[in-house]
Amino acid sequence: MTLIEVRVPDEQEGTKAVVRAWLKKVGETVAKNDPLVELETDKVTQEVPAPAAGVLSEILLDTDAEAVPGALLGRITDASPAQAGAEEAKPSSANSEKAADAAPGPRAAPGNAEARLSPSVRRACLQHGIDASRIPGTGRNGRVTREDVDKAIASATVVSVGAPSTAQPRHFAGTDIPHDRMRRTIADNMARAVADQPHVTAVFEADFSAIAAHKAALAARGTKLSYTAYIVKAAAEAMAVAPAINGRWEEDRIAISPTIDVGVGTALGEKGLVVPVVKDAGALSLEQIGAKLDDLTRRAREGRLDRADVSGGSFTISNHGVSGSLLAAPIILHQGQAAILGIGKLQKRVVVREVGGQDAIQVRPMAYVTLTIDHRVVDGHQTNAWLSRFVETLENWPQA
Repeated sequence: MTLIEVRVPDEQEGTKAVVRAWLKKVGETVAKNDPLVELETDKVTQEVPAPAAGVLSEILLDTDAEAVPGALLGRITDASPAQAGAEEAKPSSANSEKAADAAPGPRAAPGNAEARLSPSVRRACLQHGIDASRIPGTGRNGRVTREDVDKAIASATVVSVGAPSTAQPRHFAGTDIPHDRMRRTIADNMARAVADQPHVTAVFEADFSAIAAHKAALAARGTKLSYTAYIVKAAAEAMAVAPAINGRWEEDRIAISPTIDVGVGTALGEKGLVVPVVKDAGALSLEQIGAKLDDLTRRAREGRLDRADVSGGSFTISNHGVSGSLLAAPIILHQGQAAILGIGKLQKRVVVREVGGQDAIQVRPMAYVTLTIDHRVVDGHQTNAWLSRFVETLENWPQA
């Protein structure tokens, strides 16, 4: 008999994880790679799989316990050779649902899925009077996770068992909204960032005419790109004039990241936001960046991001203009980063341009762009140089 340790995986710097729920009880049999325990940070909920088949013999970090990287979560007593053979012989839950797994996207939980629900999912469903079988599951093999329940509650799309066919939002004017773990963690991180990093914001204005023309030309040939893809590419180009923007403060030095790893804020409604990272954006083409963004954004909104998808960012973009904001300052820095770019709402504005040596009034698609910096790492000269190159890249985009 061998005891096998279950440990917390590596996670992003500066992000605190907690144990959200154990999916198995002590004494229960587990198969290798069965979902064992859910961990939650302010960015993502992650299932930790069983590292081996056996019996869950000990839980060391229970619900709500802080889970630092490498911490011991629990132990499994591995299966004997006979048990292992039996485990191989009987169809696993993964094999029995193989046909369902072949279908893309989340699936509704099967009718007999009650036994597969974690304790936190059961509690949330009971508390809000909702039917778990009507929630599309995004966990392993279509299992309903707590994140799935939270999304259903936030959007009020799942009705109570036996309730009428239409559901009403569960929060009304004057009704308090209790903090959940994600909201508390976001609040802690924001307060710590403002306390530790002196924030300064510079504001420029960018003309998106060239980007709009290039984007339209590509769309006519069947390639659709978001404005965000252009923004990520231009931000990566601007790092050449101020490399410290892609750095971070250390006690003995300013550490410059060897790659440009750009996080892009993605809103999740009442659940706040996550920041998936486009890794090594400086080495990617515009089209490659667009494809990465499409994949990351889709999986973020489906609640299917892995921990690696939100870790390792060296710079962040907040495209707050998509929700109507013209200007936001300061935008709170992510801990361990020196700067964050803000993009305001793109709107047509009257501007003055020189045409044939004469001033002319024109209507152009314009947006305010901001760079909020950690003033320990970056000074005003570097900030303005970076923004100047960023705006210049957008406004002089080569036409297709």
